[in-house]
Amino acid sequence: MKMLPTILANLFGPPATRNYPFAVREPFATARGELVNDIGRCIFCGACARKCPSQCLGVEKEGTEGVWSLEFFACIGCGVCVDACPVNCLSQKPTHRPVAVERGVIALRGKLPEKPAKKTEKPAAPEQ
Repeated sequence: MKMLPTILANLFGPPATRNYPFAVREPFATARGELVNDIGRCIFCGACARKCPSQCLGVEKEGTEGVWSLEFFACIGCGVCVDACPVNCLSQKPTHRPVAVERGVIALRGKLPEKPAKKTEKPAAPEQ
C-alpha cells in the first residue's frame, strides 16, 4: 500500500520521458557530439589518429594530397583528437550525427601544405 500514491501519480500524470525523435531536447552548451574537420586548415600530421583511443581516425598522404577519414560508428566522442590537433582544425558540434543504418566512413581530401623553403646558410667569411 505504500506504493499506491506513486502508482496513481504515474498512471494519471504526464509522461516522465520525451517522445523521441519527435520531441528532441536542446543539447547542453558543453556537450560533445559530432566530430568536424576543417579540411582546409588540416596539415595531415596524424596526431589525431595516433591519440584516438578507439582508432576510428585515419590520415594518409598521397603525393600533394592528403586523406583524412573517420569511421563514425567507431567514434566514441571523447574529444581526445580535438585536444591533440596542433592547428585546431578539429572541433565537436554539440549535436550528434543523424541516425544511420549502415556503417560508413567519412573521407575528406585536402591539399598538403607546402613545405617552407630551406634557408641557405651564408658562407663563412674567410679568416685573415
